[in-house]
Amino acid sequence: MSLFIGIDSGTQSVKAVVYDAETKRVIADGGSPHHLISGLPSGHMEQDPQQWLDAMDQAIHEALSSVDRSAVRGIGVSGQQHGFVPLDKSDQIIRPAKLWCDTSTVEECEIITDTLGGEDSVISMLGNRMLPGFTAPKILWLKKHEPENFDRLSKVLLPHDYLNLYLTGEWFMEFGDASGTALMDVRTRVWSDEVIGAIDGRIRECLPGLSSSSEACGVVRKGISEKYGIPASVVVSAGGGDNMMGAIGTGNVSHGIATASFGTSGTIYAFNDEPVIDPKGEIAAFCDSTGGFLPLMCTMNVTTVSEGFRKLFEKDHHELASAIERAPIGAGGLVMLPYLEGERTPSIPSGSGLMIGLNGKTLQSDYMIRAAVEGVTMGMNFGLNRLRELGVTADEVRLTGGGSRNQAWRQIIADIFGTSVVCMREDEGAALGAALQAAWCVSRQSDPQLSISSIVEGAVELNESSRVEPEPSAVEFYQELQAFHNILSKSMEPLYEVHSRLKS
Repeated sequence: MSLFIGIDSGTQSVKAVVYDAETKRVIADGGSPHHLISGLPSGHMEQDPQQWLDAMDQAIHEALSSVDRSAVRGIGVSGQQHGFVPLDKSDQIIRPAKLWCDTSTVEECEIITDTLGGEDSVISMLGNRMLPGFTAPKILWLKKHEPENFDRLSKVLLPHDYLNLYLTGEWFMEFGDASGTALMDVRTRVWSDEVIGAIDGRIRECLPGLSSSSEACGVVRKGISEKYGIPASVVVSAGGGDNMMGAIGTGNVSHGIATASFGTSGTIYAFNDEPVIDPKGEIAAFCDSTGGFLPLMCTMNVTTVSEGFRKLFEKDHHELASAIERAPIGAGGLVMLPYLEGERTPSIPSGSGLMIGLNGKTLQSDYMIRAAVEGVTMGMNFGLNRLRELGVTADEVRLTGGGSRNQAWRQIIADIFGTSVVCMREDEGAALGAALQAAWCVSRQSDPQLSISSIVEGAVELNESSRVEPEPSAVEFYQELQAFHNILSKSMEPLYEVHSRLKS
């Protein structure tokens, strides 16, 4: 028996799965929550990385409680992307990590972008825009706002790299997650001297060397081996960002498949052999964690919106689905821009929610809930359409995240996307992907030419009972509504700037 542990450290919790490589099945799992730091100013989203370690320990102990620990061969770690974990020369945390959803670095993005000659120049250098969610502006924020902490900075790590350091003692970063820092040229897979210089040349020594995603980070430390009761020879793979591991866990390692995650935030991404550079900067030109590329769109508002309306109208999840079904397609002309937490795509960090079409008929819970769900889905579809415009094929969309569990919402997704959508048998796609990458890493030690596809085959199953096909008449209606949604979103950008000044 060969077992592999997959870890997914997200914004709200750490999840662990145990994957049996012989039966190609997940045979155990575990999980533990952690929390955002409360009371911070608007736009600041931070966590204490020690909580990640404590939650990971608990999740792994729970997952291993019913399996043969001596059979564990590898561990893979998936982590929320872009977070900035600053360490001193003793590898101690200097301050809480600023997360992917932190939008406090708008000014720093503008400074870096202007220093580098404008947005087009930044895209030319990196393949991506300089966005508040990325890691690079967070480092400049530290330099500007907490110079005493910046002076202590010795290592820059991403969340999953910090967990790898805890497991192995090794300072390591792979191409996939590194491509979301806005410090790396995704085409050449090297650190950008220009971006580093625009922040502070000193941080070059704070960045680890970049490694292939097929390599191992190392083997577990003695203390970890003893704590978890696993062999000292257990390999820790490179790991990667949650989207990169989610791609592996949904079988998105070849052309024609897209993955859409309807979680707290939303992402749509698809495998590609070559980098996909969007001159508009709407699609992120990421590397994946298998040696390929992962063009990706991210929106910050998905289940945060649906959960907000569910709680506002005091409904459970079943009642939420019923409300969606009771309201007509298009919610009677009620349209929502769902930017409750600002927005990344389109880039409106100071955006807020907007409803248009309120009247005596639509001013009621069913219509407002349906408008919210349609709004976040059209936000996701904006990214899918842009991927298609850039030549990325998506004949089937595989769904993950809490929003995809709602049958009524799945029908809306299929109709707005205009394609077949289906959920996965194993919903913890990022954790499964991390376990599969670990299995790939260990197997390559004896067979260096082994492909990730051969590891994924048979391990990733679709839940065919969840498949939904689009309804042609609804597809046509939503295409027109999508066009209106796009126009409304674009026209509101300057007004959000005015509103932001009024709020302050």
